[in-house]
Amino acid sequence: MKLSDLRPAPGSHKTERRVGRGHGSGRGKTAGRGTKGQKARTGGNIHRAFNGGQTRLSKRLPFVRGLGNSNTPFRHDHTIVSLYDLELFDAGTQVTPERMVEQKLMTPAEGRGLVKILGNGEVDRALTVHAHKFSKSARAKIEAAGGTVEIIPTKVYEKTKRRKDQNPKTPANQAQDTRA
Repeated sequence: MKLSDLRPAPGSHKTERRVGRGHGSGRGKTAGRGTKGQKARTGGNIHRAFNGGQTRLSKRLPFVRGLGNSNTPFRHDHTIVSLYDLELFDAGTQVTPERMVEQKLMTPAEGRGLVKILGNGEVDRALTVHAHKFSKSARAKIEAAGGTVEIIPTKVYEKTKRRKDQNPKTPANQAQDTRA
C-alpha cells in the first residue's frame, strides 16, 4: 500500500459541481442563479429577519427592559402551599420548607425561596409550620388544631443610596445651604 493508493470510501465523497464554466458544462451563463435580481448578484445574501421590505418584526416590537419584574418592581414571588397539602405530615412534626421539598410539595429551587401557606382545606392535627407568610385563615386553622405558626424572617437589606437631602453635611450640600 502506498500513499497514492489511498481513496475515500466509495460513495462517501461527492464531486463538487463546477458552475459557470461555459455553455457546454450545462451550468454556464447564469450558473443556476436565475436571471437578475438580488440573489443573482455576488454578495446578494438577504438578512434572515428581512421581511420583504416590510418593517421587520424586531423593529416593530417595543424596547422592553427588565421584562420579568417590570410591572411591580421589587416583587417577591412566594411559593403557595395549601393546608390540604399538609395532611401528608404526622401530628407534632416540624413542617419546614426542606420537609415540604422531601414530600414533593415543591421543587428544591422553590424550597430555597419564599413560602406562603394558604387556608385552603382543613388541618386535623397539631403541626408546627415554618413559612415566610401565612394567610389569616391558615393561621387560624393551624392554631385551632393545636399547632403553632413560626414565621421565617426574611432578609431586609438597608438602602445603600441616600437622597441628597438625607446626606450629612458635605461640601456640596453646605454650598447649597449658603446660597439659600
